[in-house]
Amino acid sequence: MPQGATRQSTGTRRGRPLSISRGSGRHLVRRFTQLYVGLLLYGASAALMVRAGLGLDPWDVFHQGISERTGLSIGTVAIIAGAAVLLLWWPMRERPGLGTVSNVFLVGLSMDATLWLLPEVEALAHRVPLLLGGVVLNGAATGLYISARFGPGPRDGLMTGLHKITGRSIRLVRTGIEVVVLVTGILLGGSAGVGTVVYALAIGPLAQFFLRLFALPDSTEPGDASRVVARGGKQARAIPRR
Repeated sequence: MPQGATRQSTGTRRGRPLSISRGSGRHLVRRFTQLYVGLLLYGASAALMVRAGLGLDPWDVFHQGISERTGLSIGTVAIIAGAAVLLLWWPMRERPGLGTVSNVFLVGLSMDATLWLLPEVEALAHRVPLLLGGVVLNGAATGLYISARFGPGPRDGLMTGLHKITGRSIRLVRTGIEVVVLVTGILLGGSAGVGTVVYALAIGPLAQFFLRLFALPDSTEPGDASRVVARGGKQARAIPRR
């Protein structure tokens, strides 16, 4: 094969330059670190909000409601729910990545471990900082694991899959899913309150900030979720969720 052809086949893909070092060396180490630190911190942040007792994000209201009904830990319920949602990807032809599968297990395990380490908190003066710290940590964790680009969380795949099937906007699909799981969680006995509202208002700006902060140097893939959110594009409000 001519040398020119060799360069072209290894140096381009669909008209775009390939980053040969993208999946190797320090870059790959950083991606793995961001993925797993982010997922562990995500579970820890959810546990902080549980201990605050002032209201959870919609999916964790749902998880907590099932936990109350079944006696299973909230982290275990989160793992089961994530796996069940992942099964829904098959008919929608969504493709999971390493980050997707890791998300299903690590977030729930981290959540249960943090709850085991943290004692119950009663004083409001302690519960409010726990809530605020949990929300901020959640935003940082979101920025870390999404920027690693190892695949979306199972619930994000459900969102994008329904978007493709129904033709509805990402914002509408995401809102519909969150409302359904929130109402279902409340009916099951999950905790919704001021923390739920704080999370809904704050997570978008926080995730956008941390996505910019933790963005990898070569975040140039056209469909990269972190790039869309960090730039405040049309999907900026559809913050990828585990």
